[in-house]
Amino acid sequence: FLTSAKAKVDFSGRYEVTFNAGTGDAYKAVGIFKQSGNKVTGTFLTETGDYRYLEGSVQNSNMSLSCFDGSHAFLFFMTANNKTGKVNDLEGKVFYSNSGTENFVATRNEQFKLKDPESITVLKSPGEKIYFTFPDTEGKKVSLSDEKYKNKVVLIQLMGSWCPNCMDETAYLSKVYQKYQSSGLEIIALAYERTEDFEKAKNNVLRLKKRFMVDYDVLITGLNGKAKASESLPFFNNISAFPTTIILDRNHDVKSIYTGFSGPATGKAYVQYTEKTEHLIEQLLLKK
Repeated sequence: FLTSAKAKVDFSGRYEVTFNAGTGDAYKAVGIFKQSGNKVTGTFLTETGDYRYLEGSVQNSNMSLSCFDGSHAFLFFMTANNKTGKVNDLEGKVFYSNSGTENFVATRNEQFKLKDPESITVLKSPGEKIYFTFPDTEGKKVSLSDEKYKNKVVLIQLMGSWCPNCMDETAYLSKVYQKYQSSGLEIIALAYERTEDFEKAKNNVLRLKKRFMVDYDVLITGLNGKAKASESLPFFNNISAFPTTIILDRNHDVKSIYTGFSGPATGKAYVQYTEKTEHLIEQLLLKK
């Protein structure tokens, strides 16, 4: 963004954000911004993921942020509601390249947190075992009950090659697999591609595996969307986001179901997620 006017306010901080306030489609987010002069960076965290790295500028009492994540373009415009040097309230509008616009309001709130991501998707019956069978990229049927996964800690990634947050998580999980595979960790990704054509889905997945150096199994579900994902995994109450990550112990009992992913752009939230995930994996690997 070109800047011709000095910044009159500092947007830096953490905000409680409400998109579509006052409507039946309202939802919460966390806005995190860091400003230096006219330049500003940041992101929005929602209960299903984050908007990755946003960058823009501040002119007078207005802030603009944008990004292109490879699949979607986002453009945010925000205006401070007060005349002081530190913003407490703001209102704005986001433009999506493929799905219109949304209005939002935000209030500075350093303590605001979103719903616990481990409370959104749960087992319908506590203690229930999960199961699935899908083909890998070579067409071979793979099941959680296969010998390869017996007595292994298993992380299951529900994802799609089209999903930017899934890309961020895949980059992270690729490193996690390299770190813990020799100690007894296996990862299985279930790909919910935007095509039912196996060859097209296969090519999409192979490109993703090559880009992020993925050595773990990625299975082609042949299904598309959260509703179909929920149908294919009927032991969960619902699948509300890609990615969703499930961690099983060596007996394949469910120990964690995490909705969404806080990527590197979220800073502290990303660090907290990675530390918590690896701590759980390490604890489960210790139990033979």
